[in-house]
Amino acid sequence: MIADPPAVVEARRRADDARERMMSSFEALLTRARQMPEKLAPGNLARGAWEAAKSKGADVAEDAVDAVRKRPVAASSAVAALALFIAREPLMDLAGKLMSSKPKKKPAKAAKAKARKQRVEKVDE
Repeated sequence: MIADPPAVVEARRRADDARERMMSSFEALLTRARQMPEKLAPGNLARGAWEAAKSKGADVAEDAVDAVRKRPVAASSAVAALALFIAREPLMDLAGKLMSSKPKKKPAKAAKAKARKQRVEKVDE
């Protein structure tokens, strides 16, 4: 039996190593493919989205609290401006009523007394 040259032996060893790495990668791919239906189930997707939204909401709230602590006057001004913007129509109606209000009518008794006084003055003349 004739021994293979060292180059052939080395080539076979590298081929076996490559085959082994390929089979390992293929097994990993199959394992992930088997897990995909479970990961893509609507319940799991919804749960993941809900967790991400809660986490993001908590981060935003934390950032907002920090911003208010750093600049309370600016934050108060922003809230006041938002409140005025939301209530702009009722405030404009109120301002319009105040600006165009007519003098109040005198009570009926005072009007009658004034009319009597004028009649009396005419008679005296």
